[in-house]
Amino acid sequence: MQTVLNTLYLTLPGYLHLDNDTLRFEVEKETRIRVPLHHISSVVCFGNVLVSPAAISRLAEDAKSLIFLDQSGRFKARLEGPISGNILVRKAQFDRANSPDFALAYAKACIAGKLRNSRYVLLRGARDAPDEADGTPLRETADALAANLRYLESAPDLDTVRGFEGESARRYFSVFPYLIRSDQRSAFTPDGRTRRPPQDRMNALLSFLYSMLMNDCRSAIESVGLDPQLGYLHTVRPGRAALALDLMEEFRSILADRLALTLVNRKQLKAGDFDLRPGGAVQFRDDARKTLILAYQERKQELTSHPLLETKLPIGLLPQIQARLLARVIRGEVEDYLPYLER
Repeated sequence: MQTVLNTLYLTLPGYLHLDNDTLRFEVEKETRIRVPLHHISSVVCFGNVLVSPAAISRLAEDAKSLIFLDQSGRFKARLEGPISGNILVRKAQFDRANSPDFALAYAKACIAGKLRNSRYVLLRGARDAPDEADGTPLRETADALAANLRYLESAPDLDTVRGFEGESARRYFSVFPYLIRSDQRSAFTPDGRTRRPPQDRMNALLSFLYSMLMNDCRSAIESVGLDPQLGYLHTVRPGRAALALDLMEEFRSILADRLALTLVNRKQLKAGDFDLRPGGAVQFRDDARKTLILAYQERKQELTSHPLLETKLPIGLLPQIQARLLARVIRGEVEDYLPYLER
């Protein structure tokens, strides 16, 4: 039985260094936390965090990732040790990239999983809606996504698949406000989907969660020996972890969107937890960032069932399970990739 190793998130300016087999984090020369290395799988640093050469060396030696994000959660850099994994898996991955049929089949599976899980969020919201004015547009949009799911099956090429994904995402976010409690809507209604930088509180919240989910999906991809840069749905660009972006599509709504809605609807995050920056960008305050990171870690510990397994497992293991399935599909051991579907 696997367990979910914790990720150490450092959100304050400080100094991380090695103390025997323990990482120690200091803020203004005061020790804030000591964590045994065997308790963590990776370290994520937000903003101005200094890391000692000894700590960097030990993390690399133990195959633990060191990730740097800015204060808003935007990816800056990732440090890790030598590439691991079976070269034959990577060779098969690159060979599959030359097969349009394989890329199209996998892309369809990715987006089918995304649309199905997005429908789950909308239908759950419609069921819990206080009145029909909220429930009706949610159900109508869920029906539209169901129609796109049917059309997706006969999509002739990747551009058509991407078109269905883009149109479905537009519809999904157009009714997103109806998933937010009425007394929170004025502060958290998103203006569509804005990025780099996010222009409202909900988009700031979603972007932050997507960044953390992206790191988890990339780690899962690397752990099974695949190259995160070579994807099939997302186009390949220098510095872009295209395969990790492919993998995270099926998890966006159920791991990130639902958590964002829970935090807002339960008023664990409020309007005052965000700052408006020059130019219209919105950022978290420090306490809100801590609240979000803790909630994300707790969400990953919740148990769920997987359609291919006979036992419950922590939600945080889902990217790992799906990455292993993808590796088997790429090697030809399994014919079709089956995305994770929330039930």
